[in-house]
Amino acid sequence: MTKVPFWQQKTLDEMTQREWESLCDGCGRCCLNKLEDWDTGEIAWTNIGCRLLDGESCRCSNYERRQKEVPDCIGLTPDMVRQIAWLPPTCAYRLIDEGADLYWWHHLVSGSPETVHQAGVSVRGRTVNEKGIDIEDYEDFIVVWPGQVPVGARLGTLSPIRAAPSRVDGRCPGRRGAGRSPDARRRSPVPCRRFRRPVVSPTHLPFRRRQGP
Repeated sequence: MTKVPFWQQKTLDEMTQREWESLCDGCGRCCLNKLEDWDTGEIAWTNIGCRLLDGESCRCSNYERRQKEVPDCIGLTPDMVRQIAWLPPTCAYRLIDEGADLYWWHHLVSGSPETVHQAGVSVRGRTVNEKGIDIEDYEDFIVVWPGQVPVGARLGTLSPIRAAPSRVDGRCPGRRGAGRSPDARRRSPVPCRRFRRPVVSPTHLPFRRRQGP
């Protein structure tokens, strides 16, 4: 009899720490900085990686000490998965929470950590490090691909396992900048305490869309 893999029979809350850690697909998308519109809460991805992101392996270069290196880096929890609306559509934590199976390229399915790169899901070769980039220039690095499912990743199928729970809006509470001037809000990085990832919590910055094409 074929053994049913743990992610097909357990909820996120039921997993052991080892199972939880192994669920990370290693795509690195969670380590990308994002921008948030102060007025609408709209989130925009950038291809600017956290300073600890290894652009080749797409893993944290100092995982054990990441929270000391990046104070806003807080481990993802099942509750956070259900609260964050902007998790990538390919994210294993999101898929399992929504009652779907893992994609064919996930290392737990393929048996290889390289398939996430071969399927075009990871950030390998597509990022720049945040070191040396002024926060005023982050808007120049806005991209859309982190929020999309690559064509190569669609070769597999997602089979419903459980009824998907309802998702809540992922805006960060208290982000209106109470007590801070508009200029201060535009110039200061604002870590969003609801945006927490398994590897690193990206810094969230206010942004304004450019007018015109």
